[in-house]
Amino acid sequence: MVDGVRVRDWPETEERPRNRPMEGDGLLGTVLKGAAAGIVATWVLDRLDWAMWDAEASERRAETRRARPGGLDPAHVAANRIAGAFGKELNPPQPHPLGLALHYAFATTPTIAYAVLRHRYPAVAAGGGALFGLAATLVEDEGMNPLLGLAAPPQDYPWQDHARSVAAHLALGLVAEGVLRALDGPAGEPRRLAA
Repeated sequence: MVDGVRVRDWPETEERPRNRPMEGDGLLGTVLKGAAAGIVATWVLDRLDWAMWDAEASERRAETRRARPGGLDPAHVAANRIAGAFGKELNPPQPHPLGLALHYAFATTPTIAYAVLRHRYPAVAAGGGALFGLAATLVEDEGMNPLLGLAAPPQDYPWQDHARSVAAHLALGLVAEGVLRALDGPAGEPRRLAA
């Protein structure tokens, strides 16, 4: 009831029996589950991406390195910029713990948002997380990274780089959804992690 008016389908105003707990673990629990899913999914994304990178012809890998700003991946471009803003230089510039931390943050932050949205809007989990993975590729790799100067424009990379990104991010989405289902239940049906 809000000012004496019962609002339907608005969970905050629905009257609940006093002995019935809220469904799921709430926002904080969902955020923590999303972070866990993001970390696991990013770990899997890396292994798949590295395996495909290793399988590519050396000429394609060289093309990708030439296209990348400073020859670095986007997270390490960001890490080196941050260090430079503080008058520091990362040694080595890649791989570096700050770059790896940013890489995990870049992947885990949208996974947290996904974890929250999948219960409010179950269609977000379409394809078992595949839609989320494709969106991550388009928004991050093809959009934000070039826009922020963390990567070259998409057309500067060989097609194999784009295919590798799609495959790796599909894995990210599928694994994130799998972990969230294990921790949180199907989309739209949150459950408590601990009774």
